[in-house]
Amino acid sequence: MADLLDAVITHLPEVDGPKRKLSFKEKLKWTLIILVIFFILGLVPLFGLGENALQQFEFLSTVLGASFGSLISLGIGPIVTASIVLQLLNGSGIVHFDTSSPEGKRRYQGIQKLLAITFVIVESFVYVNLGGLTPLPGVSSFVLVSQLFLGGILIMLMDETTAKWGFGSGISLFIAAGVSQSIFIRLFSPFKQVVEGVEASQFSAGKIFELVQALQVGDTAVAAIAFFTILMTLVVFAACVFTQAMKVEIPLSFGRIRGHGIRWPLSFFYTSNIPVILTAALLANLQLVSRLAKAQWADGFVAWVTPTNILELAINGSLSWINIAQAFTYILVFVIFSVIFAVFWVQTAGLDSRSQAKQIMQSGLQIPGFRKDPRVLERILNRYIWPLAVMGGVAVGLLASVADLTGALGSGTGILLTVMIVYRMYTDIAREHMMDFAPAMKRFMG
Repeated sequence: MADLLDAVITHLPEVDGPKRKLSFKEKLKWTLIILVIFFILGLVPLFGLGENALQQFEFLSTVLGASFGSLISLGIGPIVTASIVLQLLNGSGIVHFDTSSPEGKRRYQGIQKLLAITFVIVESFVYVNLGGLTPLPGVSSFVLVSQLFLGGILIMLMDETTAKWGFGSGISLFIAAGVSQSIFIRLFSPFKQVVEGVEASQFSAGKIFELVQALQVGDTAVAAIAFFTILMTLVVFAACVFTQAMKVEIPLSFGRIRGHGIRWPLSFFYTSNIPVILTAALLANLQLVSRLAKAQWADGFVAWVTPTNILELAINGSLSWINIAQAFTYILVFVIFSVIFAVFWVQTAGLDSRSQAKQIMQSGLQIPGFRKDPRVLERILNRYIWPLAVMGGVAVGLLASVADLTGALGSGTGILLTVMIVYRMYTDIAREHMMDFAPAMKRFMG
């Protein structure tokens, strides 16, 4: 069985990695190429598409990096769902992968890709057969399914290309691009909001223009909503930037060189944006399936895990106790799943104490005042890593969910993800390509 699985993995579509270290300009070039292709694919409509029942889910499209009704209607949903399933199986001990070895890591990545392809097929049929994307009369549903499958495979290959030839991962890049586009349009668009050919509002879709127009006509309620929407967007950005910079530094020294040492940084958001991506994608998939299945019990459940703009309801005077209860439920569910995925990610991504201790020892470092023993170092790191994983999961889940409830542009989850993605990309570029920006330092270091 294992041999058959390895044979299947070997024949999966794959993007070859570079044979040499890429420069900053080369990585930037490939990142921009993938980004342009992503935006172009988002403008390519599905051939034979009739009714598009998914276009109302703007929040879901932002989180999933999708453009409903286009060739990339699936977005990163299949990839993230495959990652969730595999993490749950590996974290629960049902299956086990030794990701510390090259063979185990290759098998883990291969099975994840195989699962992603499976979810591409499943979600393509779900979107079409449950009425999310309805074909025109006389057009076979297979035509839409095949286009969705093609778009899903292209997203997978683009994600892999970005990971090997560009900066970060395609998943992060697509989310940040979608959120940035959404914020820009909803902030600066001078055009009126239109829903199915009818103007949904007498004001512009852009909140800045809406604020000015509402003040001109004396509509204080609309002006207040626009003002607080812009304000909360700025507050969420500031909070994300501030918390992203928080970290714990462990002093380390070189064993053979006295008086010289470094500080090993452990970010407060130890697992970065992964828990938020996985939690948001899980809730987004639940919302999509329940709406498409049109099951009353499912709609009732999903209503409790769907964010509602509490500020807008309060300004309009329609805030009720049921809205407050739903808001607390959404926060609680988001925080719980963020912690779960943070713990699983530490165990599966090589961020646990043993892996970190091994990496520190291989670097020739040790904690001053303790003997050079990986078991001692592991015990000390346990005091920091697991509390950081749990507290970071709680904090990132709380920040994202509360921001979702304030009506911030691009959603609180989207803003948090974008800030963390851009910050992570900045630190990676600074660490890996410092020499590209300092030729004199490169000559000095030889």
